[in-house]
Amino acid sequence: MASGPVEILTVVFPGSNFSGLIVPELQKLVESETITIIDGLIVHIDEDGTESFAEFDEISADSDESTLSGLLERVDGLISDDDVHELLTGLEPNTTAAVLVFEHTWAKGLRDAVVGSGGILLDSTRVPGPVVDEVLSALAELEELEVEGE
Repeated sequence: MASGPVEILTVVFPGSNFSGLIVPELQKLVESETITIIDGLIVHIDEDGTESFAEFDEISADSDESTLSGLLERVDGLISDDDVHELLTGLEPNTTAAVLVFEHTWAKGLRDAVVGSGGILLDSTRVPGPVVDEVLSALAELEELEVEGE
């Protein structure tokens, strides 16, 4: 079985304030087959800077993070200890982070169509929403200035 594009998403909760509010939205994405969560872990950075982490399937059932383990489709062990340290470099003490590895399941049909038609994926670039918003805002301001200058 060929995989779709895979993305690693790191979500940080300053003050270690993971409440589980992201879980229902992730569940919707999984149930609609938009994404498949194939690996993930929770990282805690204590007040003294000590890091500890657990794969989703290793999370204690009595913790707030335990609801994440039900979202895993499979665990591929794609995140190494070195990856964790690189992803979390520079985070403040007293922080919790969720690292999600997910497959863009929605893209598999498109991938098959591209390959089936002899196409080759040349590039794929992800632009974060806040960057898009900033560019759109700057363009709107520029347009206003041009209208005023006429």
